[in-house]
Amino acid sequence: MPTQLDTALEAIMVEMTKEGQPFHTTPTTIGGVEMPAFTVAPPTLAHYFAHFCNEHKDVPFIVDGDLRMTFGETYAAAMSVAEGLVTKHGVEKGDRVGIAARNSANWMIAYMGIAMAGGCVTLLNGFWSGDELAYGIRLAECKIVLADAGRAKRLEGTEHSAKLVMIEHSAPHEGLSNVWAAPADQASSVAMTMLGQLGPDDLSTILYTSGSTGQSKGAYSDHRGVVAGVMNYVAQSAMAKVLLESQGQDVSAQPCALVAVPLFHVTGEVPLFLQSYAIARKLVLMPKWDGLEALRLMDAEKVTYFVGVPLMSYEMATHPERAKFDLSACKSFAAGGAPRPLEHVTKIKEAFPGGFPLLGYGLTETNAVGCGNFNENYLAKPGSTGKGSKPLVEIAILDDDGNHMAQGDVGEVCIRSVANFRGYWNNEDATRDAFTDDQFFRTGDLGYLDEDEYLYIVDRKKDIIIRGGENISCIEVEDAVYAHDDVAECSVFGLPDDRMGEVPATIFRLKEGRDAMDAAGLREFLLSRIAPFKVPLEQHIWVTDEVLPRLGTQKIDKKSLRAKYTELVASA
Repeated sequence: MPTQLDTALEAIMVEMTKEGQPFHTTPTTIGGVEMPAFTVAPPTLAHYFAHFCNEHKDVPFIVDGDLRMTFGETYAAAMSVAEGLVTKHGVEKGDRVGIAARNSANWMIAYMGIAMAGGCVTLLNGFWSGDELAYGIRLAECKIVLADAGRAKRLEGTEHSAKLVMIEHSAPHEGLSNVWAAPADQASSVAMTMLGQLGPDDLSTILYTSGSTGQSKGAYSDHRGVVAGVMNYVAQSAMAKVLLESQGQDVSAQPCALVAVPLFHVTGEVPLFLQSYAIARKLVLMPKWDGLEALRLMDAEKVTYFVGVPLMSYEMATHPERAKFDLSACKSFAAGGAPRPLEHVTKIKEAFPGGFPLLGYGLTETNAVGCGNFNENYLAKPGSTGKGSKPLVEIAILDDDGNHMAQGDVGEVCIRSVANFRGYWNNEDATRDAFTDDQFFRTGDLGYLDEDEYLYIVDRKKDIIIRGGENISCIEVEDAVYAHDDVAECSVFGLPDDRMGEVPATIFRLKEGRDAMDAAGLREFLLSRIAPFKVPLEQHIWVTDEVLPRLGTQKIDKKSLRAKYTELVASA
């Protein structure tokens, strides 16, 4: 039966989506299938930035160390970046422009500037090794890449054809000086001119996703899809605000969020970064995760919303110095990107009684929209990732042939919305396989819907490890292991971990007559080839003299290995 909260939220959404209301929808056709789209929404990210930065121009927006900027100041800086990209570097509409940098105000301004210049914002994974970065650049055919010193150093000696443009994390006019050209006249600036040339079907972003086939794929979206994803989150936030007001809570304070997740991930990009323009939310950045520093910033800046991988909110809830800080302003502790252990839900509610743990489910390919489990409902159903996010999302559980499964039966979780990506760059086969004929995106996750339409994820079809929100392809790591001449066979799999959700592990067998390499040696070898977060810790690397177990198909029985070593680690 629907809960009282479900009923209240449904009633609010019905009112907000009526004709003439801000989140009214009308049918639009994507791939021959009609689906709801917002009737009134900015047609592109460039229009989105122009509208909301003007509407909130004097409102504080970015806090990055000592740097503080309003929405208006941020937009002015992005106009100069857009001008510089076109006049200095010849960027044209649709050109892929990569960002390879850590989180900072200048990362955000660069993102805006690329979109406002008509370029395709290409978000390179800042954790990647040099070869992985170069692969991403080649895959997207980037014209230029804006790189900070750390990422530029990794790219030294790699093969790619992009023009590398250095950026720094200082004041915008200094740190972005290589792509900075203040327009002489705002009305005729690149940013203003492009507003008349860009449309919803134009290329907007490329984000990278690890797939079961090994190397990352570039998931590309048009402006319609990205803006729709953002505005669906805005609708959810508006619904929550109305609910809180109806309960007599004061919601007059400016929303404020801590940016503790990578902006190149879809969770950081869409619900956190991009949504903030529409809801006039202040963003407080921290260069890298530190539980104590997060507590300090949340107290000092009166953060009202926190989102991160589950280990982050759990680490704050259990931090020995938590009591020294006032986090009463924070009403939401959201998680996504990895499963949240059930005991975390209780711990967070106990540690922050004035707030609620939340859980979201979305993917790079869905521009982060999918499901959400809120407040009392999450406490009641902590094992669920929630209901499909209204008003755009439709969730279906399908079999391998695309047939709908009965309620409660396990099948592949599939998502349909106008916010879905349009395909994988230069990979028509993967694009075709990703969608059903009626435009449902196949997530690769296995799950079921209960009697209240709440989604439960039970397994993954794809061979992926999710470590603290980072997708790790088992096949990619196995390829790196096999690159060692002494390895005869190996298997890479995920082990459950209280902090990270999962961590990578591997077992390998050496070729006959080769016995010189141990776990430490393999780890050292892997660290020279792939990003550190993909490399198993030494205690999660095992060497065996026996042939690895096989299935009837003669494939390595990864499931039995995972079960065996999960039990071994748990009993250690």
